[in-house]
Order: sequence, then C-alpha cells, then structure tokens
Amino acid sequence: MFLDNSIITLSDGHFEYFFRNGKIITLDYRLVTLHRPSNVDDLEVLVNIMETLKTLSNDLPIIFPIHPRTQQRLTDSRFNIRNSRLHLIDPVGYMEFLLLQKNATAVITDSGGIQEETTFLGVPCLTVRENTERPVTVEIGTNILVGHDIQRLKKEVYNVLDGKAKKGAVPPLWDGHAAERIAEAIITR
Repeated sequence: MFLDNSIITLSDGHFEYFFRNGKIITLDYRLVTLHRPSNVDDLEVLVNIMETLKTLSNDLPIIFPIHPRTQQRLTDSRFNIRNSRLHLIDPVGYMEFLLLQKNATAVITDSGGIQEETTFLGVPCLTVRENTERPVTVEIGTNILVGHDIQRLKKEVYNVLDGKAKKGAVPPLWDGHAAERIAEAIITR
C-alpha cells in the first residue's frame, strides 16, 4: 500500500503557533467542516446538524471555516447562530487549517482528507457520514463514524471532553516515504 499526504511530510517545525494577524490560538475549541451534499443539500439535515453544533458550542467554542456552498445553504435556511459560541469564519488556507486541526480539542467533519490528517495529528475526529473511503482512520486512527445520529455525535463529543476520546494510532507506512517506496517498486520491476 502506498499512501502519502502533505501533512505526513511536515515536521512539527513547520507549524507556526499563530493564526491570522499574529493572534495566538490559546483557547480550547472544536473545529467543524461540512460540505458534502448528504449533509448540506437537505435543509432539514443541515439545520439539525447546526442546531446540535450550536448546543455543543455552549460547552466549548466551535470554529467553522464555512465552505461557500454550505454558507449559501445556511442562508437559504435562515439558521440563526446568535447567542452561541459557534463561530462561522471564511475559508482558510491549507497551512492555517492544519494549524486549526492540530490545536483543536476535536474535529467534526464530513471530509475524507481531514479524517487522514486528524489521524496523523492524533486529534479526535467525528465524521458526520455513514461510511468512509478511508477505513484505516476508523480501524486504526482517531476517527469515529457518527453518521447522522445526533445523539451519537453528542455522546462522542462529551467523551472527548471527559478525556475518553478514541486514542488511535498512526497507521503503518504513514511516514512520508511513499514516493521512495513507489520509486523502489518501479525500479525493481
């Protein structure tokens, strides 16, 4: 198996502990990303997820760099985030997002790539999908599939807050040397 991902090739020295405009991230927070049609196209599903996030933000702030399509669907739904600690922000660059992931208490997502990144970073990941194309992140890593089961999402978030998060491990061969293994395999054939 040959797997590589940009995050794997980065050493800790590449991470800056600053976000925008030199502001240091010091607070505990959860990070959210949602963009898949199964979560954002059906307004009832989206509003149910957002209501849950709004409730969960009472215990710990949530940072949500919102995808433009998701933002449009939220606008269409007229969802109100007032009186919550759910912070919708503009999309951020890749390195900024890695920093947000690395420092998050947990990540709630529907993204396949983020499932891999959180596993590598050792950050609990709760995936709002019924399945994944990255099963190793569930079998070995820090990822838990919660699907659209809102009660399960809440339970797993509270497990993280209570220090009972899934620990997981970095899968074998996720060492940043996939290109070398591929080249060796090509040369020896």
